Amino acid sequence: MKKILVPVDFSDQTDAVLATARELATALEAHLWLIHVSAPDPEFVGYQPGPDTVRDQVAAHLREEHREVHALGERLRGEGLEVTALGIQGPTVETILSEIKKLSVDLVVMGSHGHGAVYRVVVGSVSEGVLHKAGCPVLIVPPPADGSR
Repeated sequence: MKKILVPVDFSDQTDAVLATARELATALEAHLWLIHVSAPDPEFVGYQPGPDTVRDQVAAHLREEHREVHALGERLRGEGLEVTALGIQGPTVETILSEIKKLSVDLVVMGSHGHGAVYRVVVGSVSEGVLHKAGCPVLIVPPPADGSR
């Protein structure tokens, strides 16, 4: 069975990415792997942890993101698709690339926010980072042409 990895970030682009992934999974009789990559734990990247209230807020945010990705998976399973939903912490591009290799996916379907060249130079682009190093086909779902979201 084919495997399609679908990184989601809960942005306005998520519905378009899921619609494209749904169409492809149906046509290819593929298993969807939905993943959401959360920022790494601050202690993990060398920052000092904050007060308990800050850690509690971060933990609550991570639980909410985990719940959201699983809710997306349930929604797609309700439409008859085979779906596994994962919430993972780590550096976004590196974590997606690791999952591509670990799961031996056949295709990645992900969104692009359509930021300009200056943004990409300063901040970087997750879709570009994955596209150049994935080792499998990557389908980038662009933002609407009219700029609406």
